[in-house]
Amino acid sequence: MDQLKLYFKNTFGISESDWAAFSSKLIYREFPKKTHLLVKGKVENHLSFISEGIIRLYIPNPDNDLTFGFAFKGNFVSAYDSFLTQAPCIYSMEAITETKLWRISYQDLEAVYKSTEIGNFIGRKAAEEQFLKKSQREIALLNDTAEQRYLKLFTERPELIQKIPLKYIASYIGITPQALSRIRKRIS
Repeated sequence: MDQLKLYFKNTFGISESDWAAFSSKLIYREFPKKTHLLVKGKVENHLSFISEGIIRLYIPNPDNDLTFGFAFKGNFVSAYDSFLTQAPCIYSMEAITETKLWRISYQDLEAVYKSTEIGNFIGRKAAEEQFLKKSQREIALLNDTAEQRYLKLFTERPELIQKIPLKYIASYIGITPQALSRIRKRIS
C-alpha cells in the first residue's frame, strides 16, 4: 500500500485524513497468471490500481480474441464504461502475469466522493487517465501503420514485448501474428 500512498501523495497531494478515508475502503487482491478479472456480460464493480502485473482487455471471439488494451504496474484499470453505468460489460479483462491490485468498489468510491475533499479529484484523474489511453489508441489506429504502432509499443513499453505473448500484441496493433512476424523480421 506504500506504493499507492506515495502515488496519491505525489499525484493528488492527498491529506492524511483523506488518505485514511480512501485507504480504509481499499481491498488488496492477488491474481495468478491467466485469471479473468472480469468476464464479458458481468458488471464491473471495481476501480483497481495495479501494484504488480499486466492486464489485458479484450473482446472474446470464437476465432481470435480482439485485444484492445493493456494496463501495467502503476496504472488504474477498470472496464470503466461498465463501472460508470453499472451495466454488463461487452469485453473481458485477464491477468497476463501474476497481478497484485488495490481495489475499491463502486459503492465505496461513491462514499469517498461524498466524504472527502479530494475524492472527486481522484475520480476525475482516474477517468482522465482512462480517456487518454483510449484516445491515444484510437488516433494510433487511424494515423499510424502497423509497423509504426509496433515500434511505438517497443520504444514506449519494452517490457511489453518480453512479457506479453506476440498473438496479443498482434491483435492489439490490429494485425495477424504472421504479419507481426514479418514486421519483426524486417526491422531486426
